[in-house]
Amino acid sequence: MNEPQILVLGGGCFWCTEAVYVEVRGVTDVESGYANGHTDQPTYEDVCSGTTGHNEVVRLTYDPSIIGTRQLLEIFFVVHDPTQLNRQGHDMGTQYRSGIYFTSPEQQQVANDLIREMSQDKVFGGAPIVTEVQPLTAYWPAEAYHQDFFERNPNQGYCLAVAAPKVAKFRKTFAAFARV
Repeated sequence: MNEPQILVLGGGCFWCTEAVYVEVRGVTDVESGYANGHTDQPTYEDVCSGTTGHNEVVRLTYDPSIIGTRQLLEIFFVVHDPTQLNRQGHDMGTQYRSGIYFTSPEQQQVANDLIREMSQDKVFGGAPIVTEVQPLTAYWPAEAYHQDFFERNPNQGYCLAVAAPKVAKFRKTFAAFARV
């Protein structure tokens, strides 16, 4: 195993993003949290107010000898809409913005290269990709009841309507990266 890497992604509600990445081979830990805001130890209610600057994110720990940053980001760009500014579907606010928060220059380069390629290829029909790519400057874990939410609440309405289709899309599109 190579030295584990950490990458933080904001793809809308963290319940959905977490539900996908817990199924990815080579991802050794997924934690829901809040990133790059200006308030220490924010609560969910603080973040939802839109006043803290934080984004709902998942912090991925992964083994780069099993899955690379590019593959993680390819999954990310399939399971959320990176052309929606400060929202994902019905979830609206800056806390739902599309974001990649890197922990190394290599991750930054991979993210910028992939966004440039997708933009040139008009992967999203020519709509601009609004995903922010920034260094991870602050991270706070979300409350315990948010962790493994989809796994613990698969029949909850939001999980059925929003998270489950994203998990199904991952399984269909990226079967080679799914845990066996």
